[in-house]
Amino acid sequence: MQLPSFMLEGKIALVTGATRGIVFGLATALGKAGAAVAFCGRSETSVREAEIAFKEEGIAAHGYVCDVSDPVAIRTMVDAIEKDLGTVDILVNNAGITKRIPMTELTLEEFEEVLRIDLTGPFLMSQAVIPGMIRKGGGKIINICSLMSELGRETLAAYSSAKGGLKMLTRNIASEYGQYNIQCNGIGPGYILTPMTRPLSEPSEDGRANPFDLFVRSKTPADRWGTPEDLMGPVVFLASEASRYINGQILYVDGGLLSYLGRPYGEEDT
Repeated sequence: MQLPSFMLEGKIALVTGATRGIVFGLATALGKAGAAVAFCGRSETSVREAEIAFKEEGIAAHGYVCDVSDPVAIRTMVDAIEKDLGTVDILVNNAGITKRIPMTELTLEEFEEVLRIDLTGPFLMSQAVIPGMIRKGGGKIINICSLMSELGRETLAAYSSAKGGLKMLTRNIASEYGQYNIQCNGIGPGYILTPMTRPLSEPSEDGRANPFDLFVRSKTPADRWGTPEDLMGPVVFLASEASRYINGQILYVDGGLLSYLGRPYGEEDT
């Protein structure tokens, strides 16, 4: 019996919001596994800078400027990708924003903006690529969910609403299009160290531990933050034939956080 392949040679992967951060790493992993990588961002400058960064990683990624909340822009981009590379086999929906505002102070416009990017965007992107996947005989959709797909937290009413909805959109796509050999799953990252979050993990100038770092480690059985590398294996797995009978699932890459109540206050390392 031959094991199913984890390699992605001959596959075309489209990753939204991959110009920086965690998902730049995910797109890099897909490229190193053999996929041809297309990605999009909202500004010409960020897209061109990311193309250079991908090239430094040895990946000839194709960048496109696209607002994922604009169905016309999405259709234009998908048509361009099909012309430049071919039909999309793998879609990673990552593009998103958050607004940390107490719910009673959050305006309707701010709430709807988060939902438009974080939830409507993945809906529109998936809607655009699914017909091509059906014609091609299958495909993979990977939605970047969140711990906030399961948990609430102060000031994150809009983000949690969007990510909770994204979890259910993932399951509905799996339910509706699994018959066409399309697998739709999600990845829920825990607290991941990036240039943006690293200051939250570092001690103060007087050597005292950062309170947020203590919070993260006290809630995480692994007793550490995650790294972008921790997410690379899961995204390649969900993009590959090795996950062909996994559908509608959310894989939480969180060091065990969702399984653990956490250490009591006062027991954290100092």
